[in-house]
Amino acid sequence: MSKRPTLQSVAEAAGVSPATVDRVFNGRINVREGTALRVIEAAERIGYHGAGLMRDRLRAQRGEQRQRYTMGFCLQKRADPFYQTFARVLTDAAARHEPEHCDAIIEYMDELDPASIARTLLSLGEQADALGVVAVDHPHVTAAIEALHAQGKPTVTLLSDLSAPLRAGYIGVDPRKSGRTAAWAVSRLTRRDEGTVGVFVGTPRYLGQESCEISFRSYLREHAPGLRVLDTQINLEDRQLAYEATLAMLARHADLAGLYIPGGGVGGVIRALREEARERRIVTVCSDLMPDRYEALVEGIIDLVIDTPLQRIAETSIQAMLRALQALPGEAAQASQYPLPAQLYTPENV
Repeated sequence: MSKRPTLQSVAEAAGVSPATVDRVFNGRINVREGTALRVIEAAERIGYHGAGLMRDRLRAQRGEQRQRYTMGFCLQKRADPFYQTFARVLTDAAARHEPEHCDAIIEYMDELDPASIARTLLSLGEQADALGVVAVDHPHVTAAIEALHAQGKPTVTLLSDLSAPLRAGYIGVDPRKSGRTAAWAVSRLTRRDEGTVGVFVGTPRYLGQESCEISFRSYLREHAPGLRVLDTQINLEDRQLAYEATLAMLARHADLAGLYIPGGGVGGVIRALREEARERRIVTVCSDLMPDRYEALVEGIIDLVIDTPLQRIAETSIQAMLRALQALPGEAAQASQYPLPAQLYTPENV
């Protein structure tokens, strides 16, 4: 378990002395605003519990009043339990945030069409001060983010990053670490020197899933060259497509040793394994501990879940969006990365 950030941690992150952090926190002696902002941003970045109070005191020194902000979130798949949970956590994190008043608006995209996502973002921007989005990487989405930036409405990417240069930041787990962790688990648990391994992604335009896949392949190429990774299967985050593709893979490859699913469609893979692979030892790693994956872990159908810390992501997202909104005029618009640690679940610790 990681230690809670301390005043000393903030000082190290900001490159100042602990005494300076103490002065910013308590407001006892004036500190230059640029230094105070650097301390506050470092505190927000590492999750220091007093970051909100520091920013509130700086705002009070400026003579500013508490403001109300509307945060818009564009998520995927309204019917997916994962996104239902994420929407609830985001709404709660916005409502609880202090000292600013924050409200959350949630919009869902049931299709992965980039033009539709772009239109939804622009429409949401008419109601929101800042936005968070889970989206495929595409020029349409980039153009929407640029248009919102021009309106003074920053956009952060959630769960999967985008190549849009004017995004305000990325909040999620490190996909490279997730992919290599999955490959490590497959190579260690399969206990085979040779065999085939399958990978499923929703679409390669999810940069997070693409990075997971690349890192997964890279690790096995380096550490388990006898395990041959098959052509990646695209399931569009659809359970039925994932189910049918898994059945076909099981039928074609008697030497199937492992499966990795870094995105959606996991329920379909679980269904196929439960029906057709009870007697076969296939090490399976997937993402996010939803109820169906919990049951599959307990049954021994899957072996490892790399879980996304939705609560931490929601809280960090609100902080990052406020930081972008409250930036001083003339501050450089530079995307910030907020890599958060994933939680690993096995049948023995759920």
